[in-house]
Amino acid sequence: MHPLSKPLRSRLEATVKAARDIAETAARSALEHLGVGEPKAPVHLTPEQAELRRRLRLHGRQLGDAFLPSPASGRGAGGEGASRVQDIRHLVWEVAYEHWHRMLFARFLAENHLLMHPDGVPVSLADCDELAKDEGAADGWELAGRYAARMLPQVFRNDAPALQLRLAPEHQRELAKLVSGLDTDTFRASDSLGWVYQFWQAKRKDEVNASEVKIGADELPAVTQFFTEPYMVAFLLHNSLGAWWETRHPGERCPVQLTYLRNLDDGAPAAGKFGGWPDSLKDFKLLDPCCGSGHFIVAAFHLLVPMRMQAEGLGAAEAVDAVIADNLHGLEIDPRCVEIAAFALALAVWSYPDGRSTPATPVPPRRC
Repeated sequence: MHPLSKPLRSRLEATVKAARDIAETAARSALEHLGVGEPKAPVHLTPEQAELRRRLRLHGRQLGDAFLPSPASGRGAGGEGASRVQDIRHLVWEVAYEHWHRMLFARFLAENHLLMHPDGVPVSLADCDELAKDEGAADGWELAGRYAARMLPQVFRNDAPALQLRLAPEHQRELAKLVSGLDTDTFRASDSLGWVYQFWQAKRKDEVNASEVKIGADELPAVTQFFTEPYMVAFLLHNSLGAWWETRHPGERCPVQLTYLRNLDDGAPAAGKFGGWPDSLKDFKLLDPCCGSGHFIVAAFHLLVPMRMQAEGLGAAEAVDAVIADNLHGLEIDPRCVEIAAFALALAVWSYPDGRSTPATPVPPRRC
């Protein structure tokens, strides 16, 4: 896989920024139609809609949406005269993110021939269009999103209230037009998922920086997103993991091209010999303390699998399983990044040549 070209990156940036605006408008409209922020349910709601409204209000409070203070008393939800009107800001963000990214991730899967019908048969987006009516979906994108959510239970839950909420058809069509308009190569580049989240947070980051407010839990994910470009990731890994290989396997050709490895005049790695590291990759642990969208973890996966194949005489499938089980770990304060990292690693696992892993294999555990 190759990095995203600058023209495609610019187009992706414009698309994602437009998608966030549309998705948040759509989310707010759908939530207001159900009266989610209002103290009482609108009379026009069906029993099913009223139950969804109740679940959405509860989920919003779990996300951080508070009851608004009563104008009369100035007190919050704990005061005697407290209003039951509820803020829906966090819920708007959640619904917008879930709906757009479910569509986007479905196309990532489809363009890599990994989108699977529940029966275990690969399907295309065109297949989803044909199956949508029979499956009770509003359109092919909704059905593709359902299939993607089923494959990515660590990222999306089909029974989550945010995904149970239906967006207005006109907004859904706008989002579908945006995701359909992206070039196929965008979904096959190695760094697209990282750029996706960077661009999704761009507007919010600008708002936070302009406001000069104290950085809190709501602001932190937006202002701390700094995507590391592929050549930087490769340089750091080649001069750490690659340098380790050079010292532990002298004279043995590395199965991965170490383009950025720097050596001293005597041939020793400039970064050192990493004497404190284990001698076997079975015992090697890589921990990315700010793993973001998983760029370092996925790049390390593509180094470690061929290294373990050669060093331990493993087949591709065995090496893939061993690397996932033994080597890769990450930490991240932003749960959205964890989800994207898990998806990025799942794509790497499912698409590894001769790895024999299929999209029926559960997404890696949420430990990134």
